[in-house]
Amino acid sequence: MKLATLCYVQKPGHTLMLHRVKKENDMHQGKWNGLGGKVEAGESPEECAIREVWEESGLACRNPRLRGFITFPAFDDIDDWYTFLFTFDDFEGELIDSPEGNLAWIENERLLELNLWPGDRVFVPWVFQDRLFSAKFVYEKGEFIHHEVTFYGADGDISYESATHEKDLPGFPKPGRSDPQGFQPIYTPADDTYCWLCNGPVVKRHCKIVCEQCGFVRDCSDP
Repeated sequence: MKLATLCYVQKPGHTLMLHRVKKENDMHQGKWNGLGGKVEAGESPEECAIREVWEESGLACRNPRLRGFITFPAFDDIDDWYTFLFTFDDFEGELIDSPEGNLAWIENERLLELNLWPGDRVFVPWVFQDRLFSAKFVYEKGEFIHHEVTFYGADGDISYESATHEKDLPGFPKPGRSDPQGFQPIYTPADDTYCWLCNGPVVKRHCKIVCEQCGFVRDCSDP
């Protein structure tokens, strides 16, 4: 059993996300995640959230807001992961070159267009809602199989949801197809060296970055 935090630092209209492309043998390789990590001995979930965001981004955050809790049974094929989800909107500092991956402020309406874990495309919208949730997300060998959740409203209302999922959830660009909506996140020039979706090789064509592997197209950061 592992305890962990998953944190979404937010500023008006944007959420800080981490593209996991730096570490070898990373189970999240190529995926976009929020920030966070394992709870250390003696830490509260809130203390862990503040520490992990600091270590991974260089931002000093205050007043974490608990949004929910997710159980991931045998997510790494070994351990059950119990994850506390927080948001932050009270922070200061400048972003660092994160050892975990590449950081970028993503427009909130574009979050689901990133290469997320398929279950993340289900729960990320929940962190913007004014209700607490407790969920279970079941993966088998990296495939998203099932989720169930209980929502606790501020007015005392309780509701439930569950679903079984196919491999391809709607709303995510499939391999070999570029994004028809022209995804234009805020990123740094260093991000022009790989594909945001599949982490494959890219080429620059005029003011576009084109993935040679999956065909994803985006604007480059050159002026």
